[in-house]
Amino acid sequence: MTRPAFAQRRFALALAATLTLGTPALAFDITSMTQPESEAFGEAVRGYLMENPGVLMEVIAELEAQQAEAQSSGDSALVLSNAADIYEDGFSWVGGNPEGSLTVVEFIDYRCGYCRKAHSEVLELVETDGDIRYIVKEFPILGEESVIASQFAVAALQVAGPEAYEKINHGLYTEFRGAMTAERLAAFATDLGLDGAAIAAGMDSPEVAKVLNDNQLLAQRLQIEGTPTFVMGDQLLRGYVPLEGMRAMVADVRG
Repeated sequence: MTRPAFAQRRFALALAATLTLGTPALAFDITSMTQPESEAFGEAVRGYLMENPGVLMEVIAELEAQQAEAQSSGDSALVLSNAADIYEDGFSWVGGNPEGSLTVVEFIDYRCGYCRKAHSEVLELVETDGDIRYIVKEFPILGEESVIASQFAVAALQVAGPEAYEKINHGLYTEFRGAMTAERLAAFATDLGLDGAAIAAGMDSPEVAKVLNDNQLLAQRLQIEGTPTFVMGDQLLRGYVPLEGMRAMVADVRG
């Protein structure tokens, strides 16, 4: 049975119980109704909803709440079964407080407008909290330029270290504009005081390819299809959320 059909049947059953409440003799099995009975019941449902439209909104709200709870439970299971690769992969950049009591992981794509919008707010969250360990997962999904940018960022981490990565990561959001080519990225890194040529030379290494491939496989296991996506505790947060929303989620996970 499809999800809409299942939801409709659940609603019909609930409504049938409402319509027959207090009259056990009138109770019936909706699945065994004859065609005339089914048609009569349909008319009764329509009439009831026309007179009580708020009931439909209550049912929809309840279904959405149940679906959200199921999603959250499913996400928790996914995170717990992949915790080591999420939080301790040994190759992702780690910022914030390395000893923080809470780790926030972000899957990013440099060409994602919402990642750019979230960037400054995530930094503010991490800096003002002071007790967050922040991990970035390169997850290029928006085309070849996204892949090139992530290759360059990962190469910067591997070739020049975490401070170089932080400069590249921040700069690609706040300063870099235009086509993301290896040549332009190398020049940009040089302007930041880094060895752009050396970083560009490491972009096509097997080590860089392995990082991006491992991140892709992890995202598949976590059923992540877009950016930004955050992982906190055992929860997944899919999509951009303003700073105060992020702070609320941090408090919820800690609580």
